[in-house]
Amino acid sequence: MPRRVDVRPAGPISLPETGLGRGWEPAVIMTASLLLLSFGLVTLYSASSFLAQRQNLADYFYVLRQAGGAALGLVVMVLCSRVPYAWWRSLAWPLVALTVLLLLPLVLPGTQSIAPEINGARRWLRLGVTVQPSELAKIAVVVWTAALAVKKQELLSSMSKGLLPFLLIWGLVCGLIALQPDLSTACLVGMLGSLIVFAAGGRAGHFAFLGLLMTPFLWTQLNVAFRAQRLMAFLNPAADPSGAGFQVRQSLIAIGSGGITGVGFGEGRQKFGFLPEAHNDFIFAMVGEEWGLVGVVFLMSLYLTLILVGFRIAGRVPDLFGQLLAIGVTNLVAIQAVLHMGVGLGLVPPTGLTLPLVSYGRSSLIVTLAALGILMAVARGVHPERRKARA
Repeated sequence: MPRRVDVRPAGPISLPETGLGRGWEPAVIMTASLLLLSFGLVTLYSASSFLAQRQNLADYFYVLRQAGGAALGLVVMVLCSRVPYAWWRSLAWPLVALTVLLLLPLVLPGTQSIAPEINGARRWLRLGVTVQPSELAKIAVVVWTAALAVKKQELLSSMSKGLLPFLLIWGLVCGLIALQPDLSTACLVGMLGSLIVFAAGGRAGHFAFLGLLMTPFLWTQLNVAFRAQRLMAFLNPAADPSGAGFQVRQSLIAIGSGGITGVGFGEGRQKFGFLPEAHNDFIFAMVGEEWGLVGVVFLMSLYLTLILVGFRIAGRVPDLFGQLLAIGVTNLVAIQAVLHMGVGLGLVPPTGLTLPLVSYGRSSLIVTLAALGILMAVARGVHPERRKARA
């Protein structure tokens, strides 16, 4: 009889080293990002072509601008993926200082020439190029909070010595954003910072107490005319179908008309003036209308992939700063995606948050790609430690 050969692996099975970093996680992040970018550009062209023509622009105007932002964002993403993530810890304070410096002109009087009011808010700076400082605030707060949480890990159980320093900086950044006004982004930035501190060992009771303290402020802000109308329309969309509830109602009509496979690329009707901001705040509704349930499931599966890989990286990185950085970046993508899709489905009041890598907005696009590049850099730090453990 021929001798039987044992072909079983001698050690644990591991996937090969691929992608821009070591291991398979960076390659998955890059692939999912490229698929979202490609899907977003195709959907954006359909959603914005009529709007561009109505403004006497070429039908590809918005998608061409978005493609330029995507190209720049991919370069930034690759650069961030090659920078050792520990370097971001030393850049935490400069990032926050730059963010505050860029946010100040948006709320100061006499700066309308570089910070004009658009649609009732001052959110963009025109410095040769148009930038949205609140987008930079998201990644700055994530990096800064992760860095300080490592430094104060032993003090996080204390309100005065542990949590108070975070609240001062969060309050400054979020306050400047809320004054634009942009309450949704301000709440998002505060949420990102809070989740990082909680993951580092912050006490849930402290955050519950802070939530109670913030309730009067949030109540007064929600009672502002346009926010109150949006909230009432969310609670009862049929009460004002042609007013405050118009967007949500049209979004649900768009998604419902898509069925299983959608009405077809370019065949959606809501973009012809029925659904305002179809290329931005409600682009998820356009996906549901033209691509149907199949497109929605495809989109959600890509976000779910990024989220699962992000938390996998956070669970395997060898140091606390890398872990908190990965958690913050993953939450940045996850929370925005969930809230945006929730708005389109009528499950969340309108927030104005973009759908990451899909909605129109070059500042948001570049910042999101930079954040995913940082996540790839964190993934590169996982595998050397794993190899040492095996040895």
